[in-house]
Amino acid sequence: MPHDEVYSLSPLASFQSVGDGAVVLLADSGQLYSCNDTSEAFLRHVDGKRSLADIVDLLAEEYEVEREMLEADLAELAASLIQEGVIVGGKN
Repeated sequence: MPHDEVYSLSPLASFQSVGDGAVVLLADSGQLYSCNDTSEAFLRHVDGKRSLADIVDLLAEEYEVEREMLEADLAELAASLIQEGVIVGGKN
């Protein structure tokens, strides 16, 4: 995934933090996804304005993890969420 890729939540998806986790509901299919810590942290910053690199920077500051590993994990996560229809991407 390109570092300048900007993501937003799909118009058909709603994201909600609940208790110690979060869920995503896809309106068209009724599919409900529960989020792990990484997915929740990523989706909290998906706003249609931040690039993948911006989100990596924010999460690298928030959590003590290697930036390279975080970048690879988030790129993989973004690809999966795009495939599932949870987020959409476009160039910055």
